[in-house]
Amino acid sequence: MAHLGDHAAVLLAAVREQRPLVHHLANFVTMQAVASATRAVGALPVMAMAGDDAEEVAAAADALVLNLGTPTPERLEVMFAAGRVATVRGIPIVLDPVGAGATRYRTVAAGRLLDKLRVTVVRANPGEAAALLGRSGFVRGVESVGAGESVAGSAVESAGAGDAAALASTLARERGCVAAVSGACDHVADADRVLVVENGHPWLAVIPGAGCMVTGVIGAFCAAARSVADGAGSLLAAASALVCFGVAAEIAAGHARGPGTLAPALLDALYHLTPEQLRQAARVREI
Repeated sequence: MAHLGDHAAVLLAAVREQRPLVHHLANFVTMQAVASATRAVGALPVMAMAGDDAEEVAAAADALVLNLGTPTPERLEVMFAAGRVATVRGIPIVLDPVGAGATRYRTVAAGRLLDKLRVTVVRANPGEAAALLGRSGFVRGVESVGAGESVAGSAVESAGAGDAAALASTLARERGCVAAVSGACDHVADADRVLVVENGHPWLAVIPGAGCMVTGVIGAFCAAARSVADGAGSLLAAASALVCFGVAAEIAAGHARGPGTLAPALLDALYHLTPEQLRQAARVREI
């Protein structure tokens, strides 16, 4: 994928120029980090969570991000209400099914959101992606430790890179969306293509909320991609956002002593990252 760095550079510049409004129905644990990352990359975050307020904000937003990290029945109803507005308006909806597979409640909630709304991108870890496909992902708390045996017992998967690609591709085809499965490498797929993003740093895996942060950045890039004339669709927008976050993490790790100092350095790196840095540092291939 020789030109993904160019797409990432164009979309980062577009985010900074357009400053898209990204409506987050967020996870209370990571809400501050998500708002900071979204703002650092150049977009405008808003966390409207009350019913009528959320519908009104969704009617004005450029993208909607749904995060299942701290679900309640009331919050799910707000997600459906805002999602219906976003679906009618045709703005991107990005779903982070946090903890799908860990409990039946979260798995069913994520499935209902996918059934009822026009979700553009699902950003999940391997265990969550497996759960959305009806397989038994190994999810402890909200952390994935692998994708396991299928519920029907007809297939067995490990957490290897090839499995992540298969999970992303299958999820994309079955749900008619872009699927981004995060891991040591990120696998981003639509019905026809699978891209592997190799940017990032191992310390991201031990920062609470890193996945939620990158989901917010995906929302910003998907919003900007709608008006970019080079044909960058949701697949390239999601991959570009992962490249952006991964390159920023690599830069930040060079100034940090561990996960504790990586988090603030990551925000600084996102803020100062230039399109040219993205163009030069992107490591993406198509499989």
